[in-house]
Amino acid sequence: MSGQETPTGHGRFLTGVAWALLLVGLWLWGSEITDVRGGVSEPTNGDVAAVGRPFGVELPDAHEPLGAARPQRIEVPSLKVRAPVLTRGLDQDGAIDPPPFEQAGSVGWYGGGTRPGAVGTSLFVGHVDTETRPAVFYDLSAARPGEKVLVTRDDGSVAEFTVDDVRVIGRDRFDAKKAYGPHKEGRAELRLITCGGTFDRETRTYSANVVVSAYLTGVGP
Repeated sequence: MSGQETPTGHGRFLTGVAWALLLVGLWLWGSEITDVRGGVSEPTNGDVAAVGRPFGVELPDAHEPLGAARPQRIEVPSLKVRAPVLTRGLDQDGAIDPPPFEQAGSVGWYGGGTRPGAVGTSLFVGHVDTETRPAVFYDLSAARPGEKVLVTRDDGSVAEFTVDDVRVIGRDRFDAKKAYGPHKEGRAELRLITCGGTFDRETRTYSANVVVSAYLTGVGP
């Protein structure tokens, strides 16, 4: 990527992700959530690429959900991600308002939803790139089941999540209920979301979203 770093980079993020997050807003406003199979791959069809659970990877048991606390920092050690968390709401279109363009190294958490570690699905969103450089979730599609996501919370605890599913979901096959609904009822889960697929320079849009799913497996001080 080249050129001056301008708000155009922010537009790249919005056009690639806001369409999906608009569905999140609608889902949050009243769609009934049903169970979704966790850690099971669907066939790759050009629209959905699912990593699923690779052979030889033993996933730990789920930890009992924690009390509600706000996230302060998120880490994905395998991807060298260590970033502050910004609380975000919904914009006028019903999409999760992403972090400001000037803070592309931060991760946004939807503060109107589930707090990470509590029962339900906590939603986090981050930029994939800007006009001039990679952003916080540039390597998110490289995440694999069994890897850890650590969320430092404002009660002093660190909630440890284990990745159980990684998907690149095309626009025309996107299903908000499957992407964001719980894989298993009663668990504490989270989703990490960014742009994916290919970037069309003419329309300035991404063709897909990367959705990484994880569930609570431990807690530390």
